[in-house]
Amino acid sequence: MIFHRSLLREFAGVALAVFSVLLAITLTTLLIRFLGQAASGSILSEGVLALLGFSLLNYLPILLSLTLFISVLMTLMRAYRDSEMIVWFCSGVSLFAWVRPVLMFAAPLVMTIALLSFVLSPWAQTKSDEFKRQLDTRDDVSTVAPGVFRESKHSDRVYFVENVVGSANRVANIFVHSMQHGKLGTMTAKSGYQETLPGGDRYLVLQDGWRYEGPPGSAEYKITHFERYSMRIEGGDARQAGAPYPKAMSTPELLRQGGPYHMAELAWRIGLPLAAMMLALLAIPLSFINPRAGRSLNLVLALLVYMVYSNSLSIAQAWIAQGKIGFAAGVAGVHAMMIALLLVLFYRRLAAMPPTRRGK
Repeated sequence: MIFHRSLLREFAGVALAVFSVLLAITLTTLLIRFLGQAASGSILSEGVLALLGFSLLNYLPILLSLTLFISVLMTLMRAYRDSEMIVWFCSGVSLFAWVRPVLMFAAPLVMTIALLSFVLSPWAQTKSDEFKRQLDTRDDVSTVAPGVFRESKHSDRVYFVENVVGSANRVANIFVHSMQHGKLGTMTAKSGYQETLPGGDRYLVLQDGWRYEGPPGSAEYKITHFERYSMRIEGGDARQAGAPYPKAMSTPELLRQGGPYHMAELAWRIGLPLAAMMLALLAIPLSFINPRAGRSLNLVLALLVYMVYSNSLSIAQAWIAQGKIGFAAGVAGVHAMMIALLLVLFYRRLAAMPPTRRGK
């Protein structure tokens, strides 16, 4: 049918544009955050892309839901603005006739959201946690970033490196302030590198430098020049992987655990694809433009509906975790409320239309 084909084609074009914008905004925000952490030495620079990918998988269900809602809303608003909807109504096409093409367009996106929510997002969260635990086991020197003062995990040393020379293993213009055997000392060196002995011990080797040792505020300082000075590097303590929290658990594991927090997370995962489908249907009556009121009113109303829906899902999840409501009530309550709102909006929209434009 020409009506369905043209509508699906327009839905797809708008959705591609909307998703590209939302994806660009999300990627930019995440990239800025991770680059800031890498610059401060909190994460390794080579770990930025991995963490970016894991975080993006967690955000994709929300992005796809927004894409679906906005694309249907904007397409139908354009049809109202150009009086195309009036033509369809006068041709005998009912407002309910828009439900089928919207469902046809939404079905693949909803299935993708369900796959992300139930499978890929928990996997990405698990991998992200494992990657962060690996970062916690790094030694002190590996966290040093050029141009940034870094304190050791045991708070007994402060490192500063001006720049990296050649490879990542060699650095230039090093400053180390440390407490050794109860004596406070400061060392500077023109260059340095890391060295690993056969036994596995790691050392920071400083070359062509000076060591200043003495109590603060005293003129009695011991100054020593050295050509080579080795400092043992203390490795980070390996953090044991405890029981994963619900967000990182697989869906079958949530069902096996069955605790309040696990059921709350399961309710959230079920709610994401259901909410995406409901938002697509809600966009049909919300897209109506009153020529006298302009198109700002329905945009504000659509934004309000989305915010109420999203916050209601979060509140239901929190109440399930706290034991205030049951799992079934938490899952069904929010969506039943939105189904009632959908029916009311359809009824009001049909009631406001002249009989000749209601279609069949």
